[in-house]
Amino acid sequence: MRGSSGMSTPSSITVTTHLDPPCLETVDEKPAVDPFLVRFQDVSDSANPKNWSKLKRWYLTFAASVLALSTAFSSSAPSALIPALQQQFGFSEEVGTLTVALFVCGYCVGPIIWGPLSEQYGRRPIFICTFFVYMCFQIGCALAQNTASLLIFRFLGGTFAAAPLSNSGALIADIWDAKERGAALAMFTVAPFAGPAIGPIVGGYLYQAGVSWRWLFWILTLFAGGCLLQIIFTMPETYEPVLLMRKAKELRKSTGDDRYHAAMELQSVSFIERLENVVARPFKILFLEPMLIAITLYISFVYGCIYLLFEAYPVVFTEGHHLKSGVSSLMFLPVPVGGIIGVVTYMLFINPRYARKVEEFAPNPVPPEHRLPAAMFAAPLFSVSFFWFAWTSYPTVSLWSPIMSTALFAWSISWNFLALFNYIVDAYLFVAASALAATTVVRSIFAAVFPLFTTQMYVKLGPQWASALVGFVALAMTPIPFVLAKYGPMLRAKSKYAPFLAQPKLSPPV
Repeated sequence: MRGSSGMSTPSSITVTTHLDPPCLETVDEKPAVDPFLVRFQDVSDSANPKNWSKLKRWYLTFAASVLALSTAFSSSAPSALIPALQQQFGFSEEVGTLTVALFVCGYCVGPIIWGPLSEQYGRRPIFICTFFVYMCFQIGCALAQNTASLLIFRFLGGTFAAAPLSNSGALIADIWDAKERGAALAMFTVAPFAGPAIGPIVGGYLYQAGVSWRWLFWILTLFAGGCLLQIIFTMPETYEPVLLMRKAKELRKSTGDDRYHAAMELQSVSFIERLENVVARPFKILFLEPMLIAITLYISFVYGCIYLLFEAYPVVFTEGHHLKSGVSSLMFLPVPVGGIIGVVTYMLFINPRYARKVEEFAPNPVPPEHRLPAAMFAAPLFSVSFFWFAWTSYPTVSLWSPIMSTALFAWSISWNFLALFNYIVDAYLFVAASALAATTVVRSIFAAVFPLFTTQMYVKLGPQWASALVGFVALAMTPIPFVLAKYGPMLRAKSKYAPFLAQPKLSPPV
């Protein structure tokens, strides 16, 4: 039988995926001769999501990416309408920035709730419930009559909108095996940073058109409602343990024999106990693992820089180049474009290279360090993109130059994310879900905090030195993937959580 990670698990069944935040637990199966333990029959069993047609699995991958895109779009959309909100409610610019920051703060809370719930009840019901409530909070924002209600609805909306962050990646892991999952995740990776880049464009043109800011939240409501209908009518349950449990219930009902059971039904741990374990374990692993701390800080910094741009761009393009709000918001377009180019080039150059490594190391797994060359190439270019943006952000310099630097910025982010997330999954094989949960929470904190100080930093230091400062921090973090490539095997050998398997001594990753 195959666990959700795509690896053979002869003695136990995995009841979570490596790509979602819930804790990783295993439940001992009864002996293989037990005729009443319900399993998928073989590789041709159509009930197994991994055996569905490729067309169906690619559609579900696209659908899961749209869910993530919709909530990421909502996170940044109000940033261009802060002046209109200030005029309506009379609050300061810093309070206006909270409309973005508090939504992203909800990302810190949501994953540790929706992940374990999806393991208890399945992916589909959690998607339906969270998107319905998320849609309701968008209606609340559209009808808000004071600052407090608007900010509260934004935070709660972000909490429910976090479901795709934990469960869309898990859905992809449910339907693709380890060999095929790379391309699917590459598509999905675009959504978390393409969405925040599209949001200000819509908000900017609404502000320029002079329509009420409430229209933005009605648009978000319609987007959420469309996603909800998509889930209800086109997205089936994909979580293997839940599907097996349903199959066992059907067998008990059709045969009248109560001895049929699924592995998930053998669990003796209560949901409350599991939830407590989920909340504590990710941070326990994070604080005890130096290499996970380094990766998390770097990924969080990179992710925070996306939200930093929402406050930096108005200073550079609206004030510096005197662009109207709608045209100024178009400067975000290189972010999704650069991300898409990054994903395409990753699939063309990195995926085939890794496939050759799989054959080279077979039947052993490929050491995690062979995921790092993409990050080793992209990390220096990420810092270069900020220096490029810094010293071409003068009003006297053509705005095409800083625009192109943003495309490089987005391209390098996609390669960094894909390389380092895959490294976490490979290095922390049996607790990868918890390791990724900790990373998700920390990077969401960075994304919430960065916009709060960006405007003041760019005004006081000037766009050139403010961007250069970010570039210097990025430069200081650039050695992280290089250090992991050299010392990763030694660190994993000493780690309590990262399994270390002896491998034939070959050349280091290049």
